[in-house]
Amino acid sequence: MKVFINKRIPEAGIHMLEEAGFEIFIPDHENLSREEWLGYCKSHDLVLSVGSDFKYDKDFFTECPNVKAIALYSVGFDHVDIQEAIHHHVPVGNTPDVLSKATADVAFLLMQAVARRASYNFEKVKSGNWGDFDPLHALGQELYGKTLGIFGLGRIGLEMALKARAAFGMEIIYHNRHPNEEAEKKLGARYVSFDELIEASDVLSIHASFRPEQKELFNAEIFSKMKENAIFINTARGGFHHQKDLYDALAEKKIWGAGLDVTNPEPIFKDDPLLELSSVCVLPHIGSATVEARTGMAKLAAANLIAFAKGEKMPACANPEVYS
Repeated sequence: MKVFINKRIPEAGIHMLEEAGFEIFIPDHENLSREEWLGYCKSHDLVLSVGSDFKYDKDFFTECPNVKAIALYSVGFDHVDIQEAIHHHVPVGNTPDVLSKATADVAFLLMQAVARRASYNFEKVKSGNWGDFDPLHALGQELYGKTLGIFGLGRIGLEMALKARAAFGMEIIYHNRHPNEEAEKKLGARYVSFDELIEASDVLSIHASFRPEQKELFNAEIFSKMKENAIFINTARGGFHHQKDLYDALAEKKIWGAGLDVTNPEPIFKDDPLLELSSVCVLPHIGSATVEARTGMAKLAAANLIAFAKGEKMPACANPEVYS
């Protein structure tokens, strides 16, 4: 079977596909137009999709009836119309678990960087502007014993909670569609309403899968209900927050700080006023950017396609209904 991969992935995944007898095609350049991308998809049986530049929507499935399976090089699948994939009997694989620790590490890093104004102070060092000692200038805050609120306590959220509990003795509250009994047993985590999560969290960290109805859920109304000392962390999807409302809330000191690995829009504009605030840290979507995580993603994406070719269920499938 012929596999189209739109960008290079770690060799471990390529090797697995070659060993399984697949014919692999990777373009010489990665900045494909939609027309180029569609052309390649039309001439291949399987797609291993890296990034979310292109949408697997109704038009895609109509124009590419030859595509029998899609393996995403990501956990998230909000760029795929899952119902259309089911309708066309196309299984969609994703890569959960293998990047949970790495992504939680970034959320944990952002929480500390914001709490101690690390980005702001690093810029002072780079500019040589240490200045005289001022006991009151740009003070950070400590995290010991504070309340971490998690929106979406799944695999990544649980890893974040474990770190925060172990390092700072933080109390864990969370809001999910369903209670997480594992987290409650391991951490004494407490399930709360969305309103209580917003109002009680000293740090609020988003780890949920993004759904269209949650677009800009975290907006001016929500930020106004948060604590003045609250730190907002988003390593999930930029679409969860309204970026201007977040800036306004920070500038007006309605909340204390923000750490973002995802932005709205993404990439963030270089002149976005958020980047000028001392209690903000923004990273360029590096949640899974470790050798171990990216290699694990490559292996799982390859395993999904290999299982499909064997007539087996993908080990990680975002639309298991296709097997019903």
